[in-house]
Amino acid sequence: MKILVIEDNVQNMYLIHFLLESNGYTVLEALNGQDGIRMAHEEKPGIILLDIQLPGMDGYEIARIIRSSPEIRDIPIIAVTSYAMAGDRERILAAGATDYIEKPINPETFIDQIRIHFPK
Repeated sequence: MKILVIEDNVQNMYLIHFLLESNGYTVLEALNGQDGIRMAHEEKPGIILLDIQLPGMDGYEIARIIRSSPEIRDIPIIAVTSYAMAGDRERILAAGATDYIEKPINPETFIDQIRIHFPK
């Protein structure tokens, strides 16, 4: 299965990529929202892991754009973010995310946290 990771932090991208690839997934990387949206349209990944704090276009806007695009609107979006204040989870879900994982991610539980959203 292909998983698109939209993340601008190189260390976070490396860790997420390593964890996913080690568990047999094909990882597509986008360092910004524009590339992520383009790749989602071109590759039709099984799931999208989306950072919220990105340069230019933030994750809220990216999620809204994906949800408004008929060809890709049903792809699960998991927000992976350090935004953990009261109301952040609700705001992310309202923008179109399917779920939310706080950073720093826990390498021991990360795959299980996203696997529940993989399409059957």
